[in-house]
Amino acid sequence: MTSLPAFRTLLVVSALLAAGSLRAAEEPSKVVDKFLSRYCLECHDADIHKGDRSFDQFKLPLKSLPSVIEARDIIDQLTLREMPPKKAEQPSDEERLAVIRALRDGTAAAQATLQSTGSRTVLRRLSNREYENTLEALFGRRIDTLGLTADFPKEKTARHLDTIGQSLVTSGFLVDQYFLSANRLVETRLGKPATAPKTWTFNKNFVQYEELTGSHKSAFNFRYLNIYEQPNTDTRQGGYGHIEDFKQGVPVSGLYDLEVEATAMHRDTHYDPAIFGIDLSEPYILGVVPGDVTKGHIHYPQAIEPLLGSSVVPDNVPTRLKFRVWLEAGQTPRFIFPNGPYESRASVLTINRRYKDEFKGPIGSSGVGRDNILKEGKLPHIRISEIVVQGPVLEPSGGAEEVAVFGDNGFQPDRALDQLFAFAAKAYRRPLQDTDRAPIRNMVEKRLAEKATPRQAALDAVKLILCSPSFLYLSEVTPESERRLRPHDLATRLAYALWAAPPDETLSASAAAGKLTGDAELKNEIDRLLADDRVNGFVNGFLDSWLNLRDLGGMPPPRETNRAYYAEDLPASMKTEVRLFFRDMLKENRPVSLFLQADYSFIDKKLAKLYELPEQKTLRLADGFQKVSLKGDMHRGGLLGMAAVLTVSANGVETSPVTRGAWVSENILGVKPPPPPDVVPAIEPDVSGTTTIRERLAKHSTDRACAECHRKIDPLGFSLEAFDPVGRWRVTYAKPKKGPAPKIDTTGEFASGEKYQDFAGFRDILHDKREEQFTRHLIRSLLAYSTGRLMEPADEFAIDRIQEKVKQQGLGLRSFVVECLTSDLFRSR
Repeated sequence: MTSLPAFRTLLVVSALLAAGSLRAAEEPSKVVDKFLSRYCLECHDADIHKGDRSFDQFKLPLKSLPSVIEARDIIDQLTLREMPPKKAEQPSDEERLAVIRALRDGTAAAQATLQSTGSRTVLRRLSNREYENTLEALFGRRIDTLGLTADFPKEKTARHLDTIGQSLVTSGFLVDQYFLSANRLVETRLGKPATAPKTWTFNKNFVQYEELTGSHKSAFNFRYLNIYEQPNTDTRQGGYGHIEDFKQGVPVSGLYDLEVEATAMHRDTHYDPAIFGIDLSEPYILGVVPGDVTKGHIHYPQAIEPLLGSSVVPDNVPTRLKFRVWLEAGQTPRFIFPNGPYESRASVLTINRRYKDEFKGPIGSSGVGRDNILKEGKLPHIRISEIVVQGPVLEPSGGAEEVAVFGDNGFQPDRALDQLFAFAAKAYRRPLQDTDRAPIRNMVEKRLAEKATPRQAALDAVKLILCSPSFLYLSEVTPESERRLRPHDLATRLAYALWAAPPDETLSASAAAGKLTGDAELKNEIDRLLADDRVNGFVNGFLDSWLNLRDLGGMPPPRETNRAYYAEDLPASMKTEVRLFFRDMLKENRPVSLFLQADYSFIDKKLAKLYELPEQKTLRLADGFQKVSLKGDMHRGGLLGMAAVLTVSANGVETSPVTRGAWVSENILGVKPPPPPDVVPAIEPDVSGTTTIRERLAKHSTDRACAECHRKIDPLGFSLEAFDPVGRWRVTYAKPKKGPAPKIDTTGEFASGEKYQDFAGFRDILHDKREEQFTRHLIRSLLAYSTGRLMEPADEFAIDRIQEKVKQQGLGLRSFVVECLTSDLFRSR
């Protein structure tokens, strides 16, 4: 699909040709010189160089990569009509087209003469998420219960990408953490003692959080384990239910069967539902997470608490619910109420105040006692009356980890080295060389000489393998003299690009047979990997990078004004919408223009309510996410109408056209705005609420140092002021203490002259006139994410070719991915 600026250019050229009005062609260098002298040098010569640009030395032919970059930038500015500025003398269409044509010919000629800079991917280590994914794939079991990367340094990114080799540094501290993690994983999963299954039964002494002690003793003498609220609260009174007599946890890591007798209490309460902040028409859900008394307060959130299982709890009748969960040694099961009331303490205070006349017993002066409510009232909660824990469950062949390392027949001392070499080949993602085998053999011999048991010697060798650079790095066996990746290196790069995990047996077999480097085989493997559910590794990782969704929740809004954000765990729903939308486009090869403007999305009940869609009345939590039509919706459709994008581009407290405009510029259009000069003061917030951000910006932008950038950034954010910091639609700002709520002005004008009245109009301009700029940035982002390096000027020619190919194929998202992953850039070092 041809973008409107390019289409308009073609129309003008056709008209001029038909009229015979084109002058005899001048030399391209003279065309450029005359144009720059007349329309550009007044502001961009050696003396003034406005915007840090000087064109007085710019000449054709182009003899360097910087001059090619400059030429491309001039072409973009002229095509978008952003230069010359509106108030300056304007060239005719004929002049504009002539210089664009001359510059395009010049860049094409430069492609044939300029040599590549030899841009290569820096040898990079696994990112933290890739590290965990790799261990999970290697051992065949979830490892999130171990929290292996919890103490790792925070990952550094480049342009929000967490796969760039230059950013993925390896400090001495991180090396120590790798050793500790390998030791913990191996000893916990493979070095555990043989343990016979055992049964523990608990139906009394359910002591909970301190403030609940008096009420629970008075009401039922600790006979029940009550869960009163969701886990994500401030006051934390009854969000986690632990087993007081099982705080020591399970003896060894393994699978354990839980049988929980639970009852959903008082979902039919007559108390005002607004007190609890939840939809009481939805059935209660009981979840299981691990807890470790040595890792923090057992009643509070802990760093390691992945959801192990969940179930709907029937109303009023005690029902035995069964779970099979994985627990590490020392972990104890804890029970949560994911869709429970919001902040139980506040609910109790309100009930005791508003419904005090209903209680016969004393309420107490503090108002936080709940024994009267438990005895006489109808406080919504989950009541657990018995818990049975059985395990560890005996697994075939000793468990997934045993099979992964030693095979179906388990550890065999006389074959230990062969078993370790086979495991190392999987861990290193390639055939072993003699230099790989020697350290493993030496470790085994050393430990045996130190009187270690043969199995312990083998386990120590496994730790060595997991700390080897060949495991921790995407190491390459392709010789330095060869630019094209050899099959095993290509297989590894492809697997981590699309799965964020190591190659599977099929991909490894293709590499071993030498077939993967062939065009047809590579395309077949890309299609196969894209069809696998493990492609979520790419979907999640790329969206976290491209759209910076990794930072969603990093600057949350105030609880007092955004209760639903916390009570309904909106960030999880926000991210899921974007991921499902992307996955659908990838599967169906839908045009990437839908990222800018679409008539459908994937919505659950929570988002339907946030977006005020009709589906909020019909969707249930059990329905999950459904594809919903947005035809005719002027507020939603495309990335910029999604709450995830609108939230991550705000600061949690207030919105700003500058912040959101800069986000659109960088993440949608691929233009990273320069940082503001140090001498320019920040835009001060108006705590009184009497002025709007736009009014404050108007004063701020009178400074000429600010205006140059703000005229490009601010129009990209003005229309987005119609959304609050969590993506709710609004027409006014918050009402100040005095006077009416200020109305939001969503009008704007691009630096290139296009005007819009509202969000829908702004979205139309992006869709109709910035599609080519958007698609080019998407290609760069896909290539950077998948190759592990940022794109450089020499890569622009290859990006040109990819862009032309995807245009011919209808600009489908799957086509973008396939063309990027079959490109020479991806297949080269």
